[in-house]
Amino acid sequence: MQFDTTVAARGREFRLTGECDPAFRRVADAFVENYTAEEEIGSAAAVYVDGRKVVDVWGGYRDPDYSLPWEKDTVVCMMSVAKGIAGMAFNILIDRGLVNPEATVATYWPEFAENGKEEVLVRHILDHTAGLPIVRDPLWKGAVFDNDAIVAALEKQAPLWKPGTVAAYHIHTQGNLLGEIVRRVTGKRFPQFIADEVLGPLGVDYQYGNLSDADLARCATLVPTVEGTLLATRDTDPDALVAKGFTQFPDEPLPVTLNSTAWRRAEITSASGHGNARAVSRIYAAYARGGELDGVRLMRPETVEAMLVEQHNQTEKMQDRPYHQAMGVLLNTPVSVWMGPNQRAFGHHGFGGSIGMGDPDARIGFSYSCNKMHARGDNGPRARRIIEALYEVL
Repeated sequence: MQFDTTVAARGREFRLTGECDPAFRRVADAFVENYTAEEEIGSAAAVYVDGRKVVDVWGGYRDPDYSLPWEKDTVVCMMSVAKGIAGMAFNILIDRGLVNPEATVATYWPEFAENGKEEVLVRHILDHTAGLPIVRDPLWKGAVFDNDAIVAALEKQAPLWKPGTVAAYHIHTQGNLLGEIVRRVTGKRFPQFIADEVLGPLGVDYQYGNLSDADLARCATLVPTVEGTLLATRDTDPDALVAKGFTQFPDEPLPVTLNSTAWRRAEITSASGHGNARAVSRIYAAYARGGELDGVRLMRPETVEAMLVEQHNQTEKMQDRPYHQAMGVLLNTPVSVWMGPNQRAFGHHGFGGSIGMGDPDARIGFSYSCNKMHARGDNGPRARRIIEALYEVL
């Protein structure tokens, strides 16, 4: 059923449109409510249930001036939602027997075995216990855009503590580390591997870096908030671990960096993925159904189940918050990232409020994306409102 409505909020009108199965109208209504109850500028949400798309809605504006409408093909940086997709893609190597998560990283990347990293296991990178959450070499401002420079620095660096013992969210470095293993094993750079093995086969509009001029023209502008987020610590306590995670960022305001062509074209597979909710929900729909959707098999069901085994439930040191951590994805952790009532729900949220998640018990793929980023450390009320409506319908 076609969905089309206009809502008045904060002195403006927001057109919200898309498609919605009549049985799931409550989900679309929750999406609309975000515009009256929150500070939404532009957003999208999509839901798959047992392989069938039942909600696909979008609307608002893709710029802070409220002048450019959020279109069906609008893409936005969903921040660490990128980690979940990259982590699930990496598990394809495990499924094929090309990588053993219990093997040392040096098995595939011999030069990595330096300065106490000889015993770092592949699974330590997947679950953020490798002890490499930051790059200690200051390099230069903007080095975050140079994947190879970051990889070279991490190759030489000593872990901050004994690998496998302490969880610390690898905000940017997880993608660098996993990507180098992928390159050593397959000969492909990580974005290309993900495109070939996941994005292309599923036919989804999501990509890491190297956006074309046409793609740049359809990007939504991120409107970040510092207060109440991890970035507040970065700006007020430069000696904090989380602040050091941004040492290689350009010396400019965050909105400039996150909306720059350099960011949109960089190989930062932990953060710079651009796409839409429709794409991300479809990816999770496949994994929530045991790794298959519409005749495309990404991995075997038993590998999906192994990926979802909890590795730890620690209060990680980067942001001082707990995570139920699986192998490359998060498990439902209500205090940090709420994914509905089922504990086996899995996925990854992004700084500012976006999320991608799956539920293998309800066989759901869900995603919400936005450009107005919220001022809080957890995943916030906007995605939660839509997820709650979804489970009420189910």
